[in-house]
Amino acid sequence: QVQLVESGGGLVQAGGSLRLSCAASGGTFRTYSMGWFRQAPGKEREFVAGVDWNGGIINYADSVKGRFTISRDNAKNTVYLQMNSLKPEDTAIYYCAARSSFYPATAVAGWNTWGQGTQVTVSS
Repeated sequence: QVQLVESGGGLVQAGGSLRLSCAASGGTFRTYSMGWFRQAPGKEREFVAGVDWNGGIINYADSVKGRFTISRDNAKNTVYLQMNSLKPEDTAIYYCAARSSFYPATAVAGWNTWGQGTQVTVSS
């Protein structure tokens, strides 16, 4: 079973950028599709971005298209989320997720393993 550890969260002003990282261990990373989700206070966890096993298929939530970029480095067992032009409404705990499939899904229920989350706060 793969384990996931996120890093890179923090406090940033609106319009700024952050890069989240998710390091995987304990599994064959290249056999998993990877995703990022977020959960704001009082709201349900929502899909942000997903990438297939080799980076060939990438999905984004409409709310982040053109601002966020997901990528993966299979040699380093790591997936990234570059977040640009951040808005206060992007404030949430961001979770990395792994799915035992070559292809990503947008539903929370479709993912097998979750990281502990990293807080992202965007001030106005």
